[in-house]
Amino acid sequence: MSAGKIIAYIVAAILIFFGVLFIWSAFSPEGNPGNIITGGISAAIGLGLIWLAGRKKASDEQEVTMNIDLSGDVNLETMKCKSCGGTLTSENITLVAGAPMVECPYCGTEYQLTEEPKW
Repeated sequence: MSAGKIIAYIVAAILIFFGVLFIWSAFSPEGNPGNIITGGISAAIGLGLIWLAGRKKASDEQEVTMNIDLSGDVNLETMKCKSCGGTLTSENITLVAGAPMVECPYCGTEYQLTEEPKW
């Protein structure tokens, strides 16, 4: 949570607290009926601050890029399907549950891409 949100929540709590006190004081024997308006405005501003601070901003979103490190002898331009021998491209490789999966556009075969040791 950012420092700005924390400060907004603290200020909102203070405004709501004093708003409730003003409303409460309006019902005392010596109370001023105008305190209801003052307390209502204070509480409304506090609730508005909570609403504004709680909104998720687009700048909080992060883009995650995952790179797949294949063995040194795999060349994507010459990669062939194990079933039919059709030429595969990088669009045919997807990441499913952390494992690279290949789907052949010609025969529809799906299999996990196995990586041979690099030595």
